[in-house]
Amino acid sequence: MTDQQPERLKENGEENASRSAAVVDLKEYRQNLDPLPVTFHRKELDAILWIYGRMVGEGEWRDYALDHLKDKAVFSVYKRSGEMPLYRIEKNPKLAAKQGAYSVVNANGMILKRGQDLRQVLKIFDKVLKLVE
Repeated sequence: MTDQQPERLKENGEENASRSAAVVDLKEYRQNLDPLPVTFHRKELDAILWIYGRMVGEGEWRDYALDHLKDKAVFSVYKRSGEMPLYRIEKNPKLAAKQGAYSVVNANGMILKRGQDLRQVLKIFDKVLKLVE
């Protein structure tokens, strides 16, 4: 029995040595295992948070959430933290060449505005001035 164990260890050691001899490109390894989530860049977050700050100042919004998923990034806006989001500002890079990577979605799931430029899409939150007589 003691004669068989060293042979078994020797065989396993040879298999492990052949496995570790393979060279793997680190970029391919990381992309295959866990693709990086889609995120908002600093300038995009700056534009979104500027609108958010203005709406909080007006008392219309009170809370937000950021989600970074595999296929899209979502900035959700809430009136109260325990409710469904009033609006979702989404970034979906797969739609960039088609309809535009950025969209604003209301609580019912209807897309209010979509486009290539985030600042143009966020103009949906600008107040329309009305003439008061």
